Amino acid sequence: MKTLFTHLVILCLYAVSAPAYAKDLEVDLELVLAVDISYSVDESEARKQRDGYVAALQSKEVVDAIRSGPHGRIAVTYVEWADSAMQRTVAPWTIVASEADADAFAKKVQDAPFVQGHYTAIGSMVERALVLFDLNHAIGLRRVIDISGDGPQNQGANLETARRRAADQDIVINGLPIISDTQDPWRPRVKVKIDNYYRNQVITGPGAFVIPARNFDDFKKAVLRKMILEIADNATHSALGNGMRP
Repeated sequence: MKTLFTHLVILCLYAVSAPAYAKDLEVDLELVLAVDISYSVDESEARKQRDGYVAALQSKEVVDAIRSGPHGRIAVTYVEWADSAMQRTVAPWTIVASEADADAFAKKVQDAPFVQGHYTAIGSMVERALVLFDLNHAIGLRRVIDISGDGPQNQGANLETARRRAADQDIVINGLPIISDTQDPWRPRVKVKIDNYYRNQVITGPGAFVIPARNFDDFKKAVLRKMILEIADNATHSALGNGMRP
């Protein structure tokens, strides 16, 4: 009886954590939205990031881009990250194929409570994303990690090693660096051009690109543009070359 109960518990836990769609569903894109909530990002700025993604997900342009692919659907998850121990899944893997799907996913992102971290461990977020791809049971034509943040790595897994691992698995990393004057007390006080840092040390893969946001208020426009480009995966990427701003 005890063994049966244990099996039932395991099955229930799997049901809660498993994606809400059939195993091995083909999609045009597997997309990890990875959003910085380290100490330099206060709750107001974190809300602006979320609002930007929510607005993009609910936009006609993004939904049209999703529908334009061969399968007309993507798999997407939204993760907030900070130090090496903090990669928090705010909205789990979800298939988005319609306006209603996009709206439901955006609502999960919008309604989640805010939890702030400390350090900035970009490499650890990349490593976590590689694991998330293995857990989603989707088969994508492309896999992309979409990283937004306002500072350089200062803790966690080696970023260059994580980038190489992503590249070896044909996973693209795109970047949305936020140019911010906010000083993180956990970060060494050094001047870094964050857009160049993302271009040279974060993004990787064919067609990878950076779209900077001039500040947190500019984030909404930047994220809309970036999501349309990475979902549509149009010829613009190849024409621009690796690392160039579209």
